[in-house]
Formats: sequence, structure tokens, C-alpha cells
Amino acid sequence: MQDAGYVKKAFAGIARRYMLANHVLSLGIDVLWRQKTARFVAAAHPKLILDLATGSGDLAREVQKHCPQAKVLGADFSLPMMREAQAHQFHQLVAADGTQLPFQNGAFDALTVAFGLRNMASWPGALGEMSRVLQAQGRLYVLDFSLPTLPIVRPLYLFYLKKIMPRIAGWITGERAAYEYLCSSVERFPSGAAMEQMIREAGFQAVSSHRLSFGIASLYIGSKTA
Repeated sequence: MQDAGYVKKAFAGIARRYMLANHVLSLGIDVLWRQKTARFVAAAHPKLILDLATGSGDLAREVQKHCPQAKVLGADFSLPMMREAQAHQFHQLVAADGTQLPFQNGAFDALTVAFGLRNMASWPGALGEMSRVLQAQGRLYVLDFSLPTLPIVRPLYLFYLKKIMPRIAGWITGERAAYEYLCSSVERFPSGAAMEQMIREAGFQAVSSHRLSFGIASLYIGSKTA
């Protein structure tokens, strides 16, 4: 689990350049990951969607584009990050901690979280809250980094993750230490079958995963009904 105080401070320091750093570090592939996630969300035709750990609102805006008839609400515990979302014309925002959501049981049809669960103080606790605020037919979409399994790709990616990415991100944002933390957290974060099991234990009956870009990222989808 993560130190919530440190995470909040880290994101406050990188907020202005966070979106640019993401695009540069992923060579723009993160845009495709969000588009794929938004297409999955749209296929379920939700009417009220919560984008948790919305940050600068990248995924929330993409989901809104794919679900024009739905209402998309973004929630984050970092005010500087939400100011960036507002600067990019996303204004449906609420300040909220992912482990203590200020919403009624069953309030949402769908819940998305991109690259945010990994930074929450308690992964099971946050997933339990996500399950609580989703209605009986609700669906969860978790997009986050994972580790490639291919023998050729994995060591190259780990070298990039540990040695190259923090340097580039530090140059872009001026906050290398924050990215050293963020990059190291990828290795500690459960992925594949381990993450699927954690989502099931939070109350989801049907869970699937989709590996993206050789497993550099993964999209997990959970439904509260089988």
C-alpha cells in the first residue's frame, strides 16, 4: 500500500506537467489505452459514470466523448491535479479520497480508474469502496501499468522503467524523486491473475483482463453480476 500524504505531495509537485510527461514517457501510447478503455465503457451504455483518481481528466474527457449521453463525474484527492482538469475544460469534479468516497451506495452505473488505484493507501479498501458505490449491474474498469511477461520485452522494459523513465520525467517536471517513487510502485503493484483475484474479493462476480502493448499496461473489467 502507499503513503497517502507522500502521494498527495508528489502529485501536487508534478501536476502542471503530468499530462505532458505521460505522453512523452509512453510515446503517446497512453492515449490509445484510454481510447480502448472508453470504448469498453461505451459498449455498456452507462448513464452515470465516476472517473476516480481523475487527475488532469484525460480519461474522463475520453469517456465523455464516447458516451455523449452519459454524465461523467471526476473525483480526485489532489486539488492541483483537478485544477489541471479544469484548465483542459473538464469541470464536473469533486474532491474525494478513493478509500472514503462521499457517495451513496449504488450511485453509479460505471466506475473508471486509470493509473490511480496503484497510488491509493489501501488497494482492497479502495476496491471495496468502488464496489459499494456501483449499482447491482455496475461495471468497474481499472487501467494501470503491469509488467510484460515476454522474456525479451520484460528486461528491456524494467531497464527503461528504473533507469530511463525517472530521468526523463525529472527533466520534464523538475520532480525526479516523485517519478522514482511512481516507477518503483509499478513493480509492487499486483497484475494479471493477482489483480483479478483482488477485484473478485472486493465483490465483483465477473472479472476479465486485457493486456495492452505487450503487457506494459492492463485493463481489468469487473461486473457486480456474473
